[in-house]
Amino acid sequence: MARRDEAQSPYVRTGTARPEDVLPDARDGLTRIERTVLYTLHETQRELGDRNVPTVMLYGRVVERVNISVDELQRILQRLIGVR
Repeated sequence: MARRDEAQSPYVRTGTARPEDVLPDARDGLTRIERTVLYTLHETQRELGDRNVPTVMLYGRVVERVNISVDELQRILQRLIGVR
């Protein structure tokens, strides 16, 4: 059974996330997974000549670094751009 704080977090899949993956950093409030998504997005944008990055391409590159589902990536992207 998931702990109460895990059940409320939108980034935790039961049994797969480590505490350092979902706890926000004190410096900027980003989790390790969010930071990985942003870094990968920046890296891919540079490769494409500052063009928009298709979500499918971003997911393919992020999943090479972190175990994350498509839904989790969508939630992270929505949170980072401010969409509810």
